[in-house]
Amino acid sequence: MKTIDSIIILLYLVTLLFLGGAFFKKNKSVTRFTLGSGNTPSWVVTFSIFATFVSSISYLALPGSAFSGNWNPFVFSLSLPIAAVIAVKYFIPVYRKMNSPSAYTYMAHRFGPWARTYTAACYLLTQLMRIGTILFLLALALNAILGWDLFWVIVLTGIFVALYAVLGGIEAVMWADAIQGIILILGAIACVYFMANSIPGGIAEIVSIGTEQEKFSLGPYTTDITLPTFWVVLVYGVFINLQNFGIDQNYIQRYMVLPTEKEAKKAAFFGGLLYLPVSAVFLFIGTALFVYYQNTAHILPSDFPADQVFPYFIANALPVGLSGLLVAAIFAAGMSTISTSFNSMATVFYIDFYQKRNADVNESKAIKALYGVSFVIGGLGILIALAMIDVKGVLDTWWKFASIFSGGMLGLFILGISTTKEGKNIPILATVLGVLTLLWATLSASFPAYSLGIKLHPYLAIVLSTCTLVVVGLVLFQFQQKKPKKGGNG
Repeated sequence: MKTIDSIIILLYLVTLLFLGGAFFKKNKSVTRFTLGSGNTPSWVVTFSIFATFVSSISYLALPGSAFSGNWNPFVFSLSLPIAAVIAVKYFIPVYRKMNSPSAYTYMAHRFGPWARTYTAACYLLTQLMRIGTILFLLALALNAILGWDLFWVIVLTGIFVALYAVLGGIEAVMWADAIQGIILILGAIACVYFMANSIPGGIAEIVSIGTEQEKFSLGPYTTDITLPTFWVVLVYGVFINLQNFGIDQNYIQRYMVLPTEKEAKKAAFFGGLLYLPVSAVFLFIGTALFVYYQNTAHILPSDFPADQVFPYFIANALPVGLSGLLVAAIFAAGMSTISTSFNSMATVFYIDFYQKRNADVNESKAIKALYGVSFVIGGLGILIALAMIDVKGVLDTWWKFASIFSGGMLGLFILGISTTKEGKNIPILATVLGVLTLLWATLSASFPAYSLGIKLHPYLAIVLSTCTLVVVGLVLFQFQQKKPKKGGNG
């Protein structure tokens, strides 16, 4: 690291702390901490939604995937407009009508307290795993680029994000997200510009060799459901992105901070759509890296992992200043997602658990509870990330099971929105069957004896389970015995 690179990173970090401090004195109520002042510009919310969607996983995995394979992951991005339109038309009006900071208040209204507790608990579990995973991946990237120790990167980053997220509340998080989103985009574009000028023939050569090597392929167009074909990834993307933009507290909370439903819909739609071109830039970086290491004198170490190629390139090829910007961008990719999770998890814990048992708590105690749970979340996320250093296998299994339970959430929300019929036991039975289907579809590859002779690509697990839950629920609602009317003749 040169001095100018260090200055760029330091300025970025100081700016985030300044934002946290600037909003700290204004956070005197639960509403201000969870929903802000109501005056946050819509463009800030839009960039916040975009930055929440991007993480260290996107910034490192997409270039790595394009480097070693092709543009098949871009099909996932192509599904975003479909999911965004569905979320804007059907989900956002429901949340705006409920007027609660928590997405899971709707579940209590629709199916009762059990549904609220189930979905909120699943959200908290999966977000904890997400925080730990992103902290770990961020540390891996910075270790590869700068040689920084994994332990200290995880601990210090976790503490730093917790500080500005807790001090500033949702407004500081959103403004920080907006800044981080801009840094993400600028860093990626600057990297493409540098590579285009470093490869003989520039972008035309990258496109030519990439086309010749089928690097821009979106995958096979066959109907084979055991492969990540174009259609399998597209359908999977619709369901995952609908889960993100339709029921994830990280996004729903942002829909509630804007004063009107129209502004919320615009922010959701364009915040999601912004990822489409940016993901294309990430993938183009991967293709350019493939050409760079094939057509220049630069050589990669033998058997080098694909997802470490981009960090290696940042550390060894980028000029002074640009490498600092890219390191700041990688920080931004991880921090924007983590800070969002901190604030949203604290909100869910307070609204869906703490407030139910402390209905008469005053604002001072409520704020302290939000601060306290935020720091607890940060500590748990750090511990999970540290555990991943040495116990990856166990935590991968934990993450898989957390995903299994979160998968049942989407179907339950869709069921609630799809029908107005009531029934206490039907949603429970449908949820159990949906989760069992997801469990079977996810684990059948590891246990062929229980696959029933059916082979599916793992991407289709959430598709099958969500459809099972919704169809079973709708059918049972349709055929449930009608209660006899009170009174009558004679």
